Amino acid sequence: MDLQSLAVALRAALSHVPDERKAAEDSLAQLQYTPQHLVRLLQIIVDGNCDMAVRQVASIHFKNFVAKNWSPTDPEEKHIIPESDKSMVRENILGFVIQLPPLIRAQLGESIKTLILADYPEQWPSLLHWVTHNLESQDQIFGALYVLRILTRKYEFKLEDERIPLYQIVEECFPRLLSIFSNLVRIVNPPIEVADLIKLICKIFWSSIYLEIPKQLFDPNIFNAWMILFLNLLERPVPVEGQPLDPDARKSWGWWKVKKWIIHILNRLYTRFADMRVQRPESKAFAQMFQKNYAGKILGCHLQLLNAIRTGGYLPDRVINLILQYLTNSVTKNSMYQLMQPQIDIILFEIIFPLMCFNDNDQMLWDEDPHEYVQKGYDIIEDLYNPRTAAMDFVSELVRKRGKDNLQKFIHFTVEIFMRYHEASIEVKPYRQKDGALLAIGTLCDRLKQTEPYKAELERMLVQHVFPEFNSHVGHLRAKATWVAGQYAHINFSDQNNFRKAMHCVIAGLRDPELPVRVDSVFALRSFVEACKDLDEIRPILPQLLDEFFKLMSEVENEDLVSTLETIVDKFGEEMAPYALGLCQSLAAAFWRCMASSEADDEVEDTGALAAVGCLRAISTILESISSLPHLFTQIEPTLLPILRRMLTSDGQDVYEEVLEIVSYMTFYSPSISLDMWGLWPLMMEALNDWAIDFFENILVPLDNYISRGTDHFVACKNPDYQQSLWRALSSIVTDQNMEDSDISSAPKLIEVVFQNCKGQVDHWIEPYLRLTIDRLRRTQKPYLKCLLVQVIANTLYYNPSLTLGTLYKLGVATEIFNLWFAMLQQVKKSGMRVNFKREHDKKICCLGLTSLISLPANHIPPEALERIFKATLELLVSYKDQVAESKRNNEATAEDLDGFDGGEEDEEIESDKEMGFDDEDGDEVTSVNLQRLREARGFQPHYDDDDSDDDFSGDEEIQSPIDEVDPFIFFVDNVQAMQASDPARFQSLMQTLDFRYQALATGIAQHADERKVEIEKDKLEKANAH
Repeated sequence: MDLQSLAVALRAALSHVPDERKAAEDSLAQLQYTPQHLVRLLQIIVDGNCDMAVRQVASIHFKNFVAKNWSPTDPEEKHIIPESDKSMVRENILGFVIQLPPLIRAQLGESIKTLILADYPEQWPSLLHWVTHNLESQDQIFGALYVLRILTRKYEFKLEDERIPLYQIVEECFPRLLSIFSNLVRIVNPPIEVADLIKLICKIFWSSIYLEIPKQLFDPNIFNAWMILFLNLLERPVPVEGQPLDPDARKSWGWWKVKKWIIHILNRLYTRFADMRVQRPESKAFAQMFQKNYAGKILGCHLQLLNAIRTGGYLPDRVINLILQYLTNSVTKNSMYQLMQPQIDIILFEIIFPLMCFNDNDQMLWDEDPHEYVQKGYDIIEDLYNPRTAAMDFVSELVRKRGKDNLQKFIHFTVEIFMRYHEASIEVKPYRQKDGALLAIGTLCDRLKQTEPYKAELERMLVQHVFPEFNSHVGHLRAKATWVAGQYAHINFSDQNNFRKAMHCVIAGLRDPELPVRVDSVFALRSFVEACKDLDEIRPILPQLLDEFFKLMSEVENEDLVSTLETIVDKFGEEMAPYALGLCQSLAAAFWRCMASSEADDEVEDTGALAAVGCLRAISTILESISSLPHLFTQIEPTLLPILRRMLTSDGQDVYEEVLEIVSYMTFYSPSISLDMWGLWPLMMEALNDWAIDFFENILVPLDNYISRGTDHFVACKNPDYQQSLWRALSSIVTDQNMEDSDISSAPKLIEVVFQNCKGQVDHWIEPYLRLTIDRLRRTQKPYLKCLLVQVIANTLYYNPSLTLGTLYKLGVATEIFNLWFAMLQQVKKSGMRVNFKREHDKKICCLGLTSLISLPANHIPPEALERIFKATLELLVSYKDQVAESKRNNEATAEDLDGFDGGEEDEEIESDKEMGFDDEDGDEVTSVNLQRLREARGFQPHYDDDDSDDDFSGDEEIQSPIDEVDPFIFFVDNVQAMQASDPARFQSLMQTLDFRYQALATGIAQHADERKVEIEKDKLEKANAH
């Protein structure tokens, strides 16, 4: 298609007539794979005579096509852009950057970025020469800087060897860049275009130093030349002329952007490279130089800028936030704090505190868009840019590190505001200052709860200055009082009436006419529910409380809302049963709303996704609370199935763990697994085969439930064939040469589930799974995985010893496998602890497998092999017996320690660390506590690769599997007695080979087996009487 025809097709793609537009889009889709198509699109984009709308459409098509096809992610996808076209695009695209209007330049810039990421330096070595050449040309500087910014950004996050091309870029471009920068700074009354050029230079510098300072900048003279220019611009007032009046346009104005980027760079240099604790000598020298020559000057400039807050001048929020980050980092450094100290009162009371107060922008947002007000208040990303959050961080750090100098006077200041507010008449009360003082008290709650004399005065302070604001006619004070009350809900109230009144006021806040008050009330209620010692305070109003929750959930998407609901469900447990179906229906509806809003609007994607995760988590908490009421699961299932069906596909990758947790509960606690729930199996298998290997441990739990609780269906059903689909997935994973040992540990656990649950029904899988296991065993390095693979063989022996042994002989591996197994059993550390088979479960499986061999007739097991098996089993049984006894003693000791234990305030604070995400370091384990409990109940303990640990893991007493009912001592004795009865001579011969030690062990095991029989009968009798 020629240029003219292509332009016509592009114009038709803008048509308001659907049929015309569809025909044009189809035509363009056909054309895009023809040679020269990309080149023609570029020609239209840069043609100044062409209609702007057509050029714009062409630029979008060009960008999208390049993004998808320039460097396809799928290696098997054939490259559909001819190399000649690529070469022509590379040769021509750069020259037009400067000529294009900003809207089209942005689209082309994205394409240049794609090209650079894919082709530089290998396929595009001439690019750097083009940049250096055009930096010398006065009328091409903007284009060169624009491309250089994209080029350096490629290396912003690269480490070590991957940064090498950046060093060449810095070597060749930075001398000229510094010269251009210096000339721009010297211009008197510079136009706004100069700000755009300086901003590009700042971004280039930022990308080049983000992770590591290039060695050229370690030269003190070169670095100083850059710093002089940065400090000059930092000190220089922003031009008054030309500043937009519109607030949004003003903060994005070129000269304020320059100021922001310079502060950004100086903060980065200060926090990452000026730390005196760095180890490398050159870095240490740089840190000393920066601290000595620049850190104090920067601080002075920053304080000068912050004066605008005192005088009513203008500073963009992001600039204030960045400056306060610098100040906060300076608090911990003695030399910097000494510079701040003379002005600390001005900083605290005239800069920081005013930022903490409710302001005009807050009021406008509160009145005009309360939903937006709520969203901003609870948005983590918003916090990163918010001056108020930065002010709170500064106060917290100042009080933490320099509390001796500052805590008393800051509290005194806030109390003065409280008193002034209290004494003033209603017309002149300082409402906004009171709001700031409340925020300050809430911010410092952790410190005040631990520090005398404030600790003893907290209840009185709350009663006098916080709780009265529950009834304020000013909405934002009601909200702030509610938030502060929640911060202090866990303190020990000397008068429980004060706690009770505050809690009921917070509950009443759920019905407040103002949306932000209702949301803050939900947030605070969580703390009160956690702290409440007498649930009768809440129990009578629980239905109304839940109603208010769901009204609010239909209005806002907020993760904290769902967290409070989780807390209530957790506290009331089975009492939630009457509300479980309604709760799940409301949460499911809220989940779909969150998904719809995050898909429809990129800006709310994060908050919508977070709230969606919260909804699923709350559903899990409800399911756990009703786990003893199976009939409810049947009622809830239809509500949850649509979510599970959709989110078990790749659409649900962000919530996959939470969805699997729900599937685990539904398949574990339901009276039986419905055919609809079985319909989810293929989805999980498809995901496991495709993209979900990282979730294998999570998928393991529901798959076990399907096999163990729906064994008949798993075995009998052939459409779909569950056994075959499981085999395909497991064989693919286990044989994958690229799969690490740690990635596949769930595979042998699943094989164990099959053979333990399907005894006598899956003989045909013995050989395939043994082949698979032995193949992987031969190349496995990690002891933990070796143990699991050997346990697969032990399980197949317990399943059918004759068939398994015959298969091992058929494969020619019997001697190899048993030699390895016995060697692993004999491996011990200096401490005497076993290296392998550490858990009770591991030992039990090995005992059952080896004991099963004893039951085989003499023609299967030669005498010397029988002796070896018998001795190994005896030693293992003794080790198992000792471990079970030790575990029992530990459990009893733990129970005694916990008896009467009263978790106090400090424990609540420790708990809150977990809520904030500071949990244990075992990041590879399943993070959900609920799912962890279920995994443990199914017998899947976390694995540990710490081979130096001396512990024999015994934390598996909750294992539930078909072998629970099998006592290994009784099983062993029964099999030995059967051999004695069927082949007395063989038994006698075996006994004669045993020395005194083994005979004593055998006698001890026989006695213990008798004791176990008595204990088991006693347990059965007690259970029968209990029922």
